Formats: sequence, structure tokens, C-alpha cells
Amino acid sequence: MAYRGSKLTALWLLIAINLLLFIATLIEQDLILRLGLAPASFWDWPWTIVTNLFIHASIWHILANMLTLYFFGSYLCTLLGAKKFLIVYFCGGILGNILYLLLAPSPYSIAIGASGAIFALGGVLAVMRPRLRVFVIPIPAPLPLWVAVIGGFIILSFFPNVAWQAHLGGLVLGLVAGYFFRRRERYSYTRR
Repeated sequence: MAYRGSKLTALWLLIAINLLLFIATLIEQDLILRLGLAPASFWDWPWTIVTNLFIHASIWHILANMLTLYFFGSYLCTLLGAKKFLIVYFCGGILGNILYLLLAPSPYSIAIGASGAIFALGGVLAVMRPRLRVFVIPIPAPLPLWVAVIGGFIILSFFPNVAWQAHLGGLVLGLVAGYFFRRRERYSYTRR
């Protein structure tokens, strides 16, 4: 059990940072403006391409993201290890943010949340373990993981004030990374 726990340390650290910054934004709401990603201010505040991944708008926003991060992240940490998990998480989040910068509805709109990074994790798992069955609230029956991830992306893309661009960038990175991890996994079993 200690072996599994040590692999999940990176996951728990991400969740803790997200929760601490959520509490900080409840106390000081200007943090959202200083740490969120806006195309108009990106060149003045380039760190926001990463910091926005740790900022959330509401209790429901952070709750949904952290639950999904926990379930996808714990499986992926066990499957690939903490280092690859973190690489996928941050690269997916950053690629999602780049797409947001390019396709934002307004240069003054602010993107916040870990969803792009989480969609990267979901993309990896959708390719590596597509038949894994998961429950999605409120659907009463388990779905194949790939259906839940792709369906979740499509459904969330129609919600107002959702940065679908960030979700798309993360998902694409995750699908591509999942393809390479799966190929490597397949070949590692066939070598003698």
C-alpha cells in the first residue's frame, strides 16, 4: 500500500494547491484577475498560462474538477507513474491554454480551472483503457471510459462560459499521449 501511496503524492499535492488557492480567492477575489488567463494581459502576465490551472470560480467548479482529477489521476499515476502523470497534466493544461489564447471569445475574457489538464488525463485513459467502465452522475449505468470522456467534452462545450478551447487542447494532447503510451505498453509486453 505504501508503494501506491507514494505514487499518488503528486496527485494529492495538486489537489491541495487547488484547494488552498480556492480558499485564497474566497478571501481575496482579485487573485482571480491576477492568476486567471486573459489574452489581453497574457504578455504582461505570462505566468497565468500555468497559474490559471489552480483557480476555480465556485465550489461546484472546484468540486467537479477535483473529483475528476482524483479518479483519473489516481488511475493514471498507478498506470504510468507520477512523473508521466505530471507531464501529461501540465502539458495538457498549457496546450489547452494556448488554444484558449488563440480562440478566446474576447481578449478580455478570463479562463480559469484545471479542466484542460484533466481532459488531458481523460484522453490518455480513453486511449489506454477505452473499455474501462465508469459511472457518470446522473447516469445510472456504467459507461465505457472513452464515451464518458468524449461525451463529457461534447456536452460541456455547449455550456455558457465554458472554455471549450482549453478542454479541446487538453483532450487532443491526452489522446495523442495515450496513443504513444499504449504503443509503448504493448511493445513492452511482447519483447523477449
